[in-house]
Amino acid sequence: MNRRKILKLAGAASLVPAVAPLLGAPAIAAGPTKVKVGYLHTLAVDGQMWLADSQGLWKQHGLDMEFIQFQTGLEVFQAMTGGSIDVLTTGAVLSNFPARGQGKVFLINDVEFATAQLWVHPDMGIKSFADLKGKKIATTLGTTAHVFLDTALRANGVDPKDVNMVNQRMPDAVTAFISKAVAGVALWVPFNIAVKQKSPDAKMLVDASAFYPKAAIVGGWVAGNGYHEKNKDVLTRIIQAWAVANDYMVKNPDKAIATLQQTKYQNVPLPELMDQFKAEKVFTSTEWRQKYADGTVTKWLQQVTDFFTAFAKIDNPVPASKYFDTSLYLSAIKA
Repeated sequence: MNRRKILKLAGAASLVPAVAPLLGAPAIAAGPTKVKVGYLHTLAVDGQMWLADSQGLWKQHGLDMEFIQFQTGLEVFQAMTGGSIDVLTTGAVLSNFPARGQGKVFLINDVEFATAQLWVHPDMGIKSFADLKGKKIATTLGTTAHVFLDTALRANGVDPKDVNMVNQRMPDAVTAFISKAVAGVALWVPFNIAVKQKSPDAKMLVDASAFYPKAAIVGGWVAGNGYHEKNKDVLTRIIQAWAVANDYMVKNPDKAIATLQQTKYQNVPLPELMDQFKAEKVFTSTEWRQKYADGTVTKWLQQVTDFFTAFAKIDNPVPASKYFDTSLYLSAIKA
């Protein structure tokens, strides 16, 4: 082969990368997929998320996760509907906005078994539910704490209309309670830590475990409508990475919670963080699969959606059977 033929073949070879995609050849692998994730910094919401991060699971599944913290589920949903985040993880609010057509639920973290709590000041005359009538109770309306408070009041013979609910962001609601500007506060952990430290005479009247499973509240992941439609492969990878971290947490709780305490919850003593873990119900990924398949999770979501529909007067709410996409999980996690 002479020099001219060699140069000719070399020139032709240099064109292959440019034309190969047109011929159906496999494209060169791209870098990890960037995903903007909104979250609340409470163990029941971000436990599996941070555990997956510490174990490098997101990267193993080709995901470059950018985590953005919010104070309440209302704020994180506003960010998603505004387009500044792709997906979110939160508590009871995932039964609210998707019922309005804003987002698709695709992954459940846990049942918030005892994470919501009602605290009162006995020295302000509050020793029972009956004493709450006419009194101020601070909480964040439209959240896990609010759903729990409504359930707790009704279960103990008090009409929610007979108490004065003060709507505040949770940090402000707790501050109001500690300063005794209100007689009670419905909160979610870890906000109970501040109450224990700064109001040692305060009493927890009840927590959400008293109403399980009849009034179970679940937390989990939601994707924006457009993102859900166009990025099912990304959501599937999120589920797969999450499942590994979740199963590690369920099977090795001591090691998992110690890791989270050392990396993300340094300001929470390990025994306190373990108590927070015990306040939620977590299941293995295969146990969750069964609860997706048999309609249990859909039922739990619908119960809370019914509350929001009545409270916020949602017109023509989307039922949980429509806004909860079980197909991705059932495909990703085998029985």
